[in-house]
Amino acid sequence: MNSLKITVVVDNNVPPGAKAPFRGEHGLAVLIETGTNRILFDAGPSDVVVHNLGLLGIHPRELDAIVLSHGHYDHTGGLAALLTMAAKKIPVFSHPDIFTPRYSVTGNNCRFVGIPFTREYLVRLGADFRSVEEPQELIPNLWISGPVPRETAYEEGDAHLVVADPDCNCDGGDLQDPFHSDPLTDDMAIYIRCSKGLVVLGGCAHSGIINMVNHGLKLTGSIKVHGLLGGTHLGPTSDPQKNATLAALEWFNPDFIASNHCTGFAVMARLSQIFGDKFIPAFCGTTVEF
Repeated sequence: MNSLKITVVVDNNVPPGAKAPFRGEHGLAVLIETGTNRILFDAGPSDVVVHNLGLLGIHPRELDAIVLSHGHYDHTGGLAALLTMAAKKIPVFSHPDIFTPRYSVTGNNCRFVGIPFTREYLVRLGADFRSVEEPQELIPNLWISGPVPRETAYEEGDAHLVVADPDCNCDGGDLQDPFHSDPLTDDMAIYIRCSKGLVVLGGCAHSGIINMVNHGLKLTGSIKVHGLLGGTHLGPTSDPQKNATLAALEWFNPDFIASNHCTGFAVMARLSQIFGDKFIPAFCGTTVEF
C-alpha cells in the first residue's frame, strides 16, 4: 500500500491546542484513507463521530465501509447517526456475535455495555452487515483479522466484562442472577501491510494486543511491525500483565505506537518512557501518514 492516512476521529480526549473543536467522549473511531477508499474503524459512542468527521471535511455518505472491532457501546453507539446522515447502504463488517447482550459488573451492580441498537433497526437505517468469522482481505493489503487466537499465557480478559446467563434479569440494578465471563470472541483488528511493515489497528484489544500483533504478522507475512494504533485495554489489567505486555511491545520495536482510549494515562506514560519520540498520544484529530 503506497498511500495511507489514519486519523483518530473519536477518542476519550482532545489534545490541548487542537486545531478544530473536536469533541472527546469515551470511545473510539478511526478513519482510514488509502487514496481510493475511506474506511471507518469503529463508530464511537454517539453522534460525536458525525460532528468530528465534519471537522475533518468528511460526510458519512463518503464512507466506503465501516468495520467494527467488537460489540461494545463505545465502539458502536455512533452507528445510527452515521447511517442516518449517510442515507445510503453502507457495508458494515463485523463478527456475528457483536449483538450479544453485554454487561460490566462491579461489586453487586451491573450496567449494560453492549450495542445500544438492534440489528434490525440498523439494517433499516442502511447497515449492510457482512459477517466476518475468519481473516478477510477487505482491499489489497488491508485485512480484517477475524477472531484473534489467544496464545499468550499472560494476556487475560477483563473480569468485569460479562454476558448474562439466559435467565438473568439485569437492567442496571442489583446483580441477582449468575453471569459468566465474556469471551469477546468478536474482538477483531485491522492489519495494513505497507512498505515499512505491518500496521495494527485495535479497538480495545480484548483478545490481547500481543496476540493481535502475532496474528497479524502470520496472516500478512510481514516480518516488521511498523506501528500500532488504538486501545490496548491495559489500563484495568494487573501489574504482571502490564509488565509482560510492555516488554513484548518493546521487543517488537515498532516505528510508532499511537495509543489511546482504554490504554489509560498511566500506561501511556510508561509507553512514552519506553518508546520516546516513537510514542504518540492518539487523541481526537491525531493523524498518522505514510
